[in-house]
Amino acid sequence: MRLSERDVACWLLKSAGWPAELPRHPDTPVRVRRCLRPTYRLDLLRPGQPCVLWVSGRVDPGVAAVGRLTSPAQGEGPDAGVHVELFVLATVVPRPDLVADPRFRTAEVVRMAAGSNPSYLDAVQFSAVLDHLGPDAPAGWPPRP
Repeated sequence: MRLSERDVACWLLKSAGWPAELPRHPDTPVRVRRCLRPTYRLDLLRPGQPCVLWVSGRVDPGVAAVGRLTSPAQGEGPDAGVHVELFVLATVVPRPDLVADPRFRTAEVVRMAAGSNPSYLDAVQFSAVLDHLGPDAPAGWPPRP
């Protein structure tokens, strides 16, 4: 399925394990660059769009941080990437909890775990993440375009 802007409620950026540049519990948002696979999806990335960081692996897999894109996609080929501002969550939203939620279990990250960045969440899948975050969501998040 080819995505359009209407399909994307939130971008999902994946990391195999905890990113070294991301502290475990920062007091302030952290600005980082995430690598992307060069596909047509890069043309859909816009500054201000919400994003979540999905950490895979055996230790605390799930949504580890939330934030927003701060740049459009930049670079080409293996140098493609996007700048994001992330708020590390006090507690990871666990993958098993999200997969057990019928609204989330159809998410691309669940269906194709080995897929590349960027992935996405539709409005229903994003609402599941928001509900699981509850009061742990940072003030003012998700950003409103």
